[in-house]
Amino acid sequence: MNANLIVSNILNPPVLFFFLGMIAVFVKSDLEIPAPFPKLLSLYLLFSIGFKGGVELIKSGVTQEVVFTLLAAILMACVVPVYTFFILNLKLDTYDAAAIAATYGSISAVTFITAGAFLSELGIHYDGYMVAALALMESPAIIVGLILVNLFTDKKGEQDFSWPEVLQEAFLNSSVFLLVGSLGIGVLTGEHGWQVLEPFTQGLFYGLLTFFLLDMGLVAARRIKDLQKTGTFLISFAILIPILNATIGLLIAKFIGMPQGNALLFAVLCASASYIAVPAAMRLTVPEANPSLYVSTALAVTFPFNIIVGIPLYLYGINILWR
Repeated sequence: MNANLIVSNILNPPVLFFFLGMIAVFVKSDLEIPAPFPKLLSLYLLFSIGFKGGVELIKSGVTQEVVFTLLAAILMACVVPVYTFFILNLKLDTYDAAAIAATYGSISAVTFITAGAFLSELGIHYDGYMVAALALMESPAIIVGLILVNLFTDKKGEQDFSWPEVLQEAFLNSSVFLLVGSLGIGVLTGEHGWQVLEPFTQGLFYGLLTFFLLDMGLVAARRIKDLQKTGTFLISFAILIPILNATIGLLIAKFIGMPQGNALLFAVLCASASYIAVPAAMRLTVPEANPSLYVSTALAVTFPFNIIVGIPLYLYGINILWR
């Protein structure tokens, strides 16, 4: 693997500020982002990437390539929780295994956005309709996780939670709703809408992404202590499963003929894990699962691994497969 890819990724300002946030916690600095702002930054990033994706989608149109890509995204979002559940269930109880499996079946929008910034830095083109794949992969894993709980625990015949509430949490939680809504508005307004909002959606984007990753560094470093409870099994899982998922994603991308930029984003979606939408849903619907397990593995291990090593590693795999 070309070490220059890793160095290039690490030396991106957003990634460096992620490290700065982690260092602040390790040296016990009092650096802190006030509570309302991380949520606002998260909503801004989802709005910007969704709106841009909608504009790009209307430019490209709904082609065979778009349809195959979106079907592949839904397939991975449904399949990943199933096989990861059985791996996790070797060491963990059913509730924890299902919650973590759902977390890894879903996606991290910030990892996706960071990968997009990495591609832009390298001058590699990718299509905006990949945002639609991002939106479609957010929710199915929640449903699959809850089905697994129903199938393999005593909840099988009980009504401990309401399916309408589950579906609402899966498909209408704030991140999914804003992302899909912004995508739709981008489609409706097209190039005119882009010209109107470009100073806001494009000009501020990298600065606010950098600030958001600074906060993510603070949060991830504070979560590291939770990993002491998990042992080596979950830490190994949180590194090896993203590589496995990305590899499967790249093989699918190669089979359906995705261009290299799209293939990297698809691999990143397959490899990432949710630390916002799925944990919120799992707390509501599977209270028996331990949040420190599924949040800490996704946020303190998989997220840093992907943005530091994973993204250039997956691009290296693309360079080999697409050669």
